[in-house]
Amino acid sequence: VVDNRTGAAGAIGVELTARAAPDGYTICLISASHAVNSATNPKLPYDLTKDLQGVSQATSLFYVMYVHPSVPAKTTQEFIAYARNSPGKLNFGSSGTGGLQHLAGEMFNYLAKTQMVHVPYKGGAAVIIDVLANNIQVGYGTVLSLRPHFKAGKLRWLAMSAKQRSPSAPEIPTLAESGVPGYEVDQWYGIIASSKVPKPIIDKLSQAIAEGIRSPDVAQRLGAEGSTPVGSTAEQFTAHIRGEVGKWKKLVHDAGLKLH
Repeated sequence: VVDNRTGAAGAIGVELTARAAPDGYTICLISASHAVNSATNPKLPYDLTKDLQGVSQATSLFYVMYVHPSVPAKTTQEFIAYARNSPGKLNFGSSGTGGLQHLAGEMFNYLAKTQMVHVPYKGGAAVIIDVLANNIQVGYGTVLSLRPHFKAGKLRWLAMSAKQRSPSAPEIPTLAESGVPGYEVDQWYGIIASSKVPKPIIDKLSQAIAEGIRSPDVAQRLGAEGSTPVGSTAEQFTAHIRGEVGKWKKLVHDAGLKLH
């Protein structure tokens, strides 16, 4: 039974899961945005790394950093040089302040030592529209949503946010290999449960979910959407969540970001 609990950037559903009976019958699908939210919002009614535990990471989905063709840079290194020579003149859009696309741009600013200006929107589609119109110059989105615009020459890709090149778009280099070492942003999805659910139950759920995610028909459907099936163990996903929360907390602190 799917119970959609919208609102509060997904926090309502996560809180319900944290407080549910620890019998394994209440699990929650979360995304990388929940790790960002936990790292940036001290007022959440739960601690993602203490009150909940990972069951299995379902997928990975990486962004492409793209620009309007009027930007005089065809590679990431050319873009970095151009941005450094034009501080405060380039604008990057995101699906909202404090979201993963916003942090993707701020991570680029911090690691590449650039000063792009953040412009928040109410969704990723609105960002694409405004980059197409050259109202802003830079965006972050999925290959699936951007490929038609790349083929038409209306947008230009620079690099992907993955640690390694994607099998679905091997021609696109990663930001890490293109002049921004250490850069990685993954719009992952995964299943969590209350930290009070016993390990045998978690392990049984994890194994079943991983088998389903890796089945050929599911993997094919995910691949068609640009996602990579993962199906990790509970321990691996719990560690991944903690690592993600720590990564974003460090970026917010080191870059001096004000998000709330």
